Amino acid sequence: QVQLVESGGGLVQAGGSLRLSCAASGGTFSSYPMGWFRQAPGSEREFVTVISWSGSYTYYSDSVKGRFTISRDNAKNTVYLQMNSLKPEDTAVYYCAARATTDWGTFLRLNEKYKYWGQGTQVTVSS
Repeated sequence: QVQLVESGGGLVQAGGSLRLSCAASGGTFSSYPMGWFRQAPGSEREFVTVISWSGSYTYYSDSVKGRFTISRDNAKNTVYLQMNSLKPEDTAVYYCAARATTDWGTFLRLNEKYKYWGQGTQVTVSS
């Protein structure tokens, strides 16, 4: 059973940066695509980014492209989300998610395609 634990959230001013981490345990972490999603109050959970098992392929939502970078270190069973040029509209709970299979495609933008989820970490961007 894969367990995911996010960390690194907090309060930051607009224009600032944060780096989120997601530590995985159990399962074969290095075989799975890993994604980040976020959910703002009163909104549905939305896709942010996903990375392939090797780290060679990524997708980003249009709202974060050019500002956020996803990466992974399979030796440490950890995936990262570097967030730069943060905006108040980035305020949300950020969730890490893992697939249970190795396939790759644009369907990975859908949250129902992920089997494992972390508990989330709060990111608040003040204006």
